Amino acid sequence: MPRKVRWGIAGLGNIANKFAADLIITSTVDLIAVASSNLSRAEAFKDNYGAKKAYGSYNELYKDTDIEVIYIAGLNSDHKQMTIDALNAGKAVLCEKPLGLNTTEVNQMIDVAKTQKCFLMEGLWSRFNPAINRAKEWIEKGKIGVPRFLYAEFSFYRLDADRSHRLMAPEKGGGALLDIGIYPLFLAYFLFGMPKDMKALTLNASTGVDIQTSIILQYENAQAMLYCGITNNSDNNAKIGGTEGEIVLPGRWHDTQFIDLIKKEEKIRDELPTLGNGFTYQIDEVNYCILNNKTEGRWGLKNTSELASLLAQVVDMTSRQN
Repeated sequence: MPRKVRWGIAGLGNIANKFAADLIITSTVDLIAVASSNLSRAEAFKDNYGAKKAYGSYNELYKDTDIEVIYIAGLNSDHKQMTIDALNAGKAVLCEKPLGLNTTEVNQMIDVAKTQKCFLMEGLWSRFNPAINRAKEWIEKGKIGVPRFLYAEFSFYRLDADRSHRLMAPEKGGGALLDIGIYPLFLAYFLFGMPKDMKALTLNASTGVDIQTSIILQYENAQAMLYCGITNNSDNNAKIGGTEGEIVLPGRWHDTQFIDLIKKEEKIRDELPTLGNGFTYQIDEVNYCILNNKTEGRWGLKNTSELASLLAQVVDMTSRQN
């Protein structure tokens, strides 16, 4: 039985609650401490999830010598500084997606991780979802012939959010693209790689953040049509079409529980229910890397850098549009 990896959590919002619930059901984890800028919030979080300590500042967490790895779950705009501070304190870091707001931030964070010889991974949990990995396996085995088409969306209605909400505030790294558009872009990149060309269009809120964005990626023999938005609810399906069939990742594809392979009139369904909220696979990956002295996971720093460059290209195209 491997020893337990000693974790801390910095930033205690909604995503941190979901992550912590999965962290404590993972057998190789010991939740040492949690931190918030509000000590009472940290104390309540500690009690909810059985952490040993609570801190009212992030620096106290970074300095705790009992902690090996820290999950960064602050606002998008805070990811860079929180991650760099943790790395400089010698901690391994799993930072919630997006790793940074732009390629400059991402490259700075990667440089610090390499200088400090510390583990760093972007928290893109969908990379470790069993059904998404099954889709990649099926494509590589030629189950749908030559892949020619991908469609993926991620959208929900949140136009009722006020100016201070993180989604609507540019100073908090808001907007649909950074919050949820990263998922469809990830799927295209994960399955098809870097595109030859790209087109993107957006609609913005009065605050300047995007509220819906559409992207077309051009590959040698395929295209990907991607959409993200906070203007409409959707079933959020994804599908990959090939010359001999198609793969469907049904409803909330980014953490789907099953996958369909459709060939002519035949449909094969693989049931792949996830444990907990779906973060356990990502946590297992980090634990494996820590226990084996690895500084990168299977979602590596090159992957993060390339995905960040795709996001940057979309931002550049859409900013010139407005």
